Amino acid sequence: MAGVVEPQHRDAARRAIRQRWSAVAGPLKRILLENPVRLVPVGFLAVILLGAAVLMLPVSRTDADAPALMPALFTAFSAVCVTGLITVDTSTFWTPFGQGVILALIQVGGFGIMTLSTLLALVVRKRLTVRTQLAAASETHTLNLGEVRRVLLRVAQISLGVEAVAAAVLTGRFWIAYDHDPATAAWHGVFHAVSAFNNAGFSVFSDSLMGYVADPWIIVPICTALIIGGLGFPVVIELLSRPRTRKLPSMHLRLTLWGTAVLLASGWVVFGALEWNRPETLGNLSVGGKLLGALGLTAFPRTAGFNSIDYGQASSETLLLTDTLMFIGGGSAGTAGGIKITTFLILAFAIWNEVRGHDQVLVGARAISASVQRQALSVALMGVGSVLLGTVALLAVTDHDFETVLFECVSAFATVGLSMGITGDLPVSGELILIGLMFMGRVGTITIAAALALRTRRLLYRLPEERPIIG
Repeated sequence: MAGVVEPQHRDAARRAIRQRWSAVAGPLKRILLENPVRLVPVGFLAVILLGAAVLMLPVSRTDADAPALMPALFTAFSAVCVTGLITVDTSTFWTPFGQGVILALIQVGGFGIMTLSTLLALVVRKRLTVRTQLAAASETHTLNLGEVRRVLLRVAQISLGVEAVAAAVLTGRFWIAYDHDPATAAWHGVFHAVSAFNNAGFSVFSDSLMGYVADPWIIVPICTALIIGGLGFPVVIELLSRPRTRKLPSMHLRLTLWGTAVLLASGWVVFGALEWNRPETLGNLSVGGKLLGALGLTAFPRTAGFNSIDYGQASSETLLLTDTLMFIGGGSAGTAGGIKITTFLILAFAIWNEVRGHDQVLVGARAISASVQRQALSVALMGVGSVLLGTVALLAVTDHDFETVLFECVSAFATVGLSMGITGDLPVSGELILIGLMFMGRVGTITIAAALALRTRRLLYRLPEERPIIG
């Protein structure tokens, strides 16, 4: 009968389709599975493109006729990379549906960062020698590949638990003190709690948190949530398990906690001193307001991205110190960005031990291996190179001064989200530069660190050594 396909022809067509699909999917599958690190950028890009497509829908924007492609693409990158830089006002450009999509992208991005970072760490350990694995397990108290499900559940419990507590406090404050109706107060509370824990920096207020700079019931819960999220999952889980174990704290825990405490405390004092009497920032506030404003100045660059002052009015000293804090970032396998506290401290200890003439890098009663030192140096220098190239490129396509452009590029690479107010004025080429920096800063540091560890191997021979002149 005409138009009827014989069964043998259908089977042949199906076999042909399967063969063509295998020819395409086979090499792709091998490329991804041979090195699991490659799954990270692919996975993040897939989520970003899906989010951008949803944000381009008319239902996501208050003005259906407004340009959609670049705002949607930039916002999706910023949300999934938990950065917080925006080219359009989140509170006015996006509808409640669009804001909900942004919130979902933040949650997926933050959860994905923690789980992928942790799981890649497990993969790295699995690929190392048995001796190295045993040493790493003893030192870090991390999990093994057989406990992946428990890792994911634990990360989800910690994330949702911290977000729920912060959302409850913020909701109550918005409802009681600012006369928001219960639904609006709940939405504002949930949005800022999720954004804070994931160090995203998105806000549904046009001026971010500048209107709440002196309110401890807003600033303190947000700072607490972002600090917990920025510590990293390995640190949080080890702290929670401390009452049930007598094991000594790991070096990673000690480095992260001490580094976080020192940077927060020193930043609080220095920022407070620099801006205390400056009327454009903290000068017109009460003593309590100034202390809360200084707390925000030291906590938000680590790397939450909220702002409770106008950074366009801050002093040059404050901006330079903020650049430094943003570049260092928070803890590993967490929602914070930057090169990470442990990377910075390992390099600092390497310098200190070199000055003292030690042939090992010692931290307390432990030594840092040469491979870890090389990885830290590689991540730091790649970060410096990315910011340098991004700054030069952005200077070439805009008329903004160096200080402003550097601040913007460091903020993008460190996935902070702070800005001196130029993001929305950038040309498309400038937005693409920031997109590249955000993606490199979020996915690149994880990928590079894991890839370097996976490539570590011992040479079976030694070459003659030389000592080039240094300095």
